[in-house]
Amino acid sequence: MRTPYRGRLGLQQRVLPNYRVPFFDMLAAACDDGLGVFAGQPRPGEGIVTGTPRLAKLSAAANVHILRGALYLCHQRGFTSWLEAWNPDALIVEANPRYLATASAVRWMHAGGRPVVGWGLGAPPLKGILSGLWQVRRRRFLQQFDALIAYSRRGAREYVDAGFPLERVFIATNSVAPRPSRRLDRKPRAGQATILFVGRLQRRKHVDFLLQACAEMPEPHPRLVIVGDGSERAPLESLARHVYPAAEFAGTKHGAELEPFFMEADLFVLPGTGGLAVQEAMAHGLPVIVAKGDGTQDDLVRGGNGWQTAPEDYAALASTLRLALADVGRLRKMGEESYRIVSEEVNLESMVAAFVEALKSLNS
Repeated sequence: MRTPYRGRLGLQQRVLPNYRVPFFDMLAAACDDGLGVFAGQPRPGEGIVTGTPRLAKLSAAANVHILRGALYLCHQRGFTSWLEAWNPDALIVEANPRYLATASAVRWMHAGGRPVVGWGLGAPPLKGILSGLWQVRRRRFLQQFDALIAYSRRGAREYVDAGFPLERVFIATNSVAPRPSRRLDRKPRAGQATILFVGRLQRRKHVDFLLQACAEMPEPHPRLVIVGDGSERAPLESLARHVYPAAEFAGTKHGAELEPFFMEADLFVLPGTGGLAVQEAMAHGLPVIVAKGDGTQDDLVRGGNGWQTAPEDYAALASTLRLALADVGRLRKMGEESYRIVSEEVNLESMVAAFVEALKSLNS
């Protein structure tokens, strides 16, 4: 058993999505004196389902949402008051300069000689006429932290490139599911392949690409199952009636309800950005096709277990899907590699261990 973090931990989030609850509870169990989480509510229409942990102590932030889009800012009222009440030995915050209360929280912690760790996606290169100015601002923002935890290897490299010391950057590969507890037992099947999509039905997910690509596949056409709901469901069902009437829309499913869908599938496809179900699909022994995004996909999807396609590139998705379906035996082998990756490398247990390692390094 790994050594726990010997102290009381505080953790800030703009909102606490339901999919993060298992992680926070597992992290709380790894802290001798407990974990307190400070989080608020999403903007109306944001579509984020929030959750409440069992072991971590959740305290409500009063989120003040300012402007929208590229100009969005958020101020979390009560941050310092919560710190005074919870009195953590260390604090983890989202490393996002759009959150206006972070600087005052860091000052409060540092005044007591206690460390603050930033947790984020990374620091991708900036573009535009003001990129130099924003680069300086971002570097100054990052330098206030005692350590940084990145979601991915790419994110870690970006923090170093932005001037943060390599020895204080840690990688906790983004994970939403624990290490699989059951053996992989997928029975070979012949005939029509089944493709599965799981996620919110939004325009950026490009399920429209997937419908059109399935229609282009040679006979026998694959069975396409779409699990999820959202603002794009009606337009997608209308499109399906014209281009791929055989597509099945199963609606929203959670937890155990998803099990039969994963077990019946041969290939998992996320043609657009985002998608937290990739790791869950891999835990069920599925090969995957995903669109390249923020770098978290790089640590999950490799040549041995799937494909990454260029985002917004329909032709790339269609050609990759055709390649994948051409050899079902290869798909089974790739699914076995998916299972190995989430069993041995990318899971909630490994993510928690990386957080604890980062925290303990600050006391060495």
